[in-house]
Amino acid sequence: MTFEADTKCKCIIQPAMNFGERASHLKTDILLLHYTGMESGVAALDWLCREESGVSCHYFVCEDGQIVQLVPEQKRAWHAGKSCWQDEVDTNSRSIGIEIVNPGHSGGYPEFSEKQISSVVELCSDILKRNPAILPQNVLAHSDVAPGRKHDPGEKFPWQYLHEKGVGHWVASPTSLKGGFLQMGDNGEPVAALQAMLVLYGYCLEISGTYCKKTHDCIFAFQQHFRQSRVDGVADGETISTLNELIRVLD
Repeated sequence: MTFEADTKCKCIIQPAMNFGERASHLKTDILLLHYTGMESGVAALDWLCREESGVSCHYFVCEDGQIVQLVPEQKRAWHAGKSCWQDEVDTNSRSIGIEIVNPGHSGGYPEFSEKQISSVVELCSDILKRNPAILPQNVLAHSDVAPGRKHDPGEKFPWQYLHEKGVGHWVASPTSLKGGFLQMGDNGEPVAALQAMLVLYGYCLEISGTYCKKTHDCIFAFQQHFRQSRVDGVADGETISTLNELIRVLD
């Protein structure tokens, strides 16, 4: 497959084999960010372009900031896997996927490079200009749409910096809150209220009133994105207040 780059950012084309048509009833309204989670960027790019991998993405950002496009934006790339957001499970049909080179938690999880993040910001900004249906709250981590199964791009990814550059959703976390918290095994109306807030924001979760593993995983993913100073799956006052404020300022 040959195609012209969609982005105005400086990039190279390296076509992937795995892609298809987007579901006609869904609009492209998610920008989904990943880390590659492999030993090297060279190996990750090679794997994403191989048919036998069963995966692909739209864009790939190297450690030195080089941008590669693998799949045209109009096509459905295979990057989200089993996932859900806002009760829709075909995340791939709704999203544009960016893989960012980083070996991830199993590979030492180094900091993302400045050149890399600069390119990510430039690329995301360009994509958002051309895809106005992608609202700030739908610039998401892979972990947001697959809590517990995925942890990328993780708590070291600079979501606040991206927001300051006009990409994504963010609010400052309150730092002086004290008091109770909710955790695994808790039951009752406060848990149900927390679950309802997570669902309102977009996480896929049953409102059961029981702080189950799925609830823990959603809070863990939420913290990796929005409260990165402590990621433990426990819904303390800071986590709940941050979630509440994000909902209050939704577009």
